[in-house]
Amino acid sequence: MTEPIASITLPPATDATKEGAWLRSSLQVWMDREFIPESINSDIAQRAAQIYIRQRMEGENDLGSLVIAIVTEMQAFNFQESFFGEFTIANAVSDLILESLGIDNRCCGD
Repeated sequence: MTEPIASITLPPATDATKEGAWLRSSLQVWMDREFIPESINSDIAQRAAQIYIRQRMEGENDLGSLVIAIVTEMQAFNFQESFFGEFTIANAVSDLILESLGIDNRCCGD
C-alpha cells in the first residue's frame, strides 16, 4: 500500500507582499517561456499573486490549500485569450514554490 503524500507547510509569511511580487514575476517568466510571451500573462500572474498574498496574509501556510484556493478563485478569470487555465496556473505556482524551497518536485525520481 502506498503512503499518502505528506502535506507541505510553508514557513509563516513574514512579508506576503514581497512573496507575492516574487511569485508574480516568476510565474510570468514561466508562462512566457512555456508558450509565447502574451500580454495576458501579466494579468494572469498578477491575479494569481493577489490570491496568494491574501491567502498568506490570512495565515494559510499549507501549499495544497494555497493551490486549491488559486484553482477555485482563478475559475472566475477569463482565460479565453490564453493557452493556460486555472489548473495549469495553480500547478505552476506549486512547482515554483517547491523549487524556491529546494524541494524536488519531479515525478518518479526523474
